[in-house]
Amino acid sequence: MVGSGGLLVTGQALVARYTGAIETGGGSLIGGTASAEDDDRGSDITGPVNILMAGIDPRDDTQAPRSDSIIVAHVPASMDQVYLFSIPRDLYVTIPPFAQTGFAGTTAKVNSAMSYGSYLGDGTHDVQQGFQLLAHTVSGITGIHRFDAGTIINFGGFKKIVEAMGGVTMTIDQSVRSEHLQPNGKGRPKRPECLSGGCDHPYTGPQKVYKVGTHHLQAWEALDYVRQRYGLPNGDYDRQRHQQQFIKAMAKQAMSRDVVTDPTKLLAVLDAAGDSLTFDGGGSSVIDWGLALKGINTEDMTLVKLPGGGLYDNGRYLGEQLDPSTAEFFQAVREDRIAAFLLDHPDYVAAES
Repeated sequence: MVGSGGLLVTGQALVARYTGAIETGGGSLIGGTASAEDDDRGSDITGPVNILMAGIDPRDDTQAPRSDSIIVAHVPASMDQVYLFSIPRDLYVTIPPFAQTGFAGTTAKVNSAMSYGSYLGDGTHDVQQGFQLLAHTVSGITGIHRFDAGTIINFGGFKKIVEAMGGVTMTIDQSVRSEHLQPNGKGRPKRPECLSGGCDHPYTGPQKVYKVGTHHLQAWEALDYVRQRYGLPNGDYDRQRHQQQFIKAMAKQAMSRDVVTDPTKLLAVLDAAGDSLTFDGGGSSVIDWGLALKGINTEDMTLVKLPGGGLYDNGRYLGEQLDPSTAEFFQAVREDRIAAFLLDHPDYVAAES
């Protein structure tokens, strides 16, 4: 939006209002994963850069957060392209020790890393502190020794952004049935025997169905669609693709003339962003990042799928594991050679629709 005609940079008060609502102010997301030389770089952002994004459901500070969506954005040195790849939420990994909480480290699903890092010792949790352990964990998976920026996306607030934009147009690539919602958007009732818990699939009754084709989705539909994984041929791997497609569709919608040239709608979107996004630019403001990335449009976003499958121990499911070939992909990320890698491995390019 910063690069869309100067709509935000016309007044310092307006800039301060929205950057203050989104930014952490203390580098408290990527923490020790950022190098010291980044602390004072200001607007001097040069590629390649790697941005870690985590999506969480709304929770209060008495509940441990879980990062059910983990996406890395890689921008090459040319600063004219962005590659998105997802880390499977159930990836079985080594979660390193974390001194802030006295956590000794373990092997578990990656989406629990934020929980292990969030404990404050008084029964409450700090999501931003938890993100630091998630960043360390993803660094161990990918070999990316630091992330240049990080952001937490609260799905409840994210819904408000889509509402402020008037919905989002998406191309749905496979029929998806909602586990949670009825066709009218209301929650599906639970079976009587599942009211006290203990059921893997407790819901019953009619289901909302998302049919193949291009549709303009209301906010509740879009968020429900990208949360679904049960009943999909490839489970969470299909959901990862849908989440990436949603990000691209949402970016395209946000940058459309219907939004950026409508001050009322634009301000509503920014208000919603303040409620749903937490951003740490590694010493650079969100405005600096916006200006640095202004040459990228939604057609320059490439979605990447990482192959993997289930990991079992004597028949017991532990989680997911990535295909050994992903080691070569992560090396290409670190060496800023993703474009060349994808030419040699076209199966890594995810479907856009």
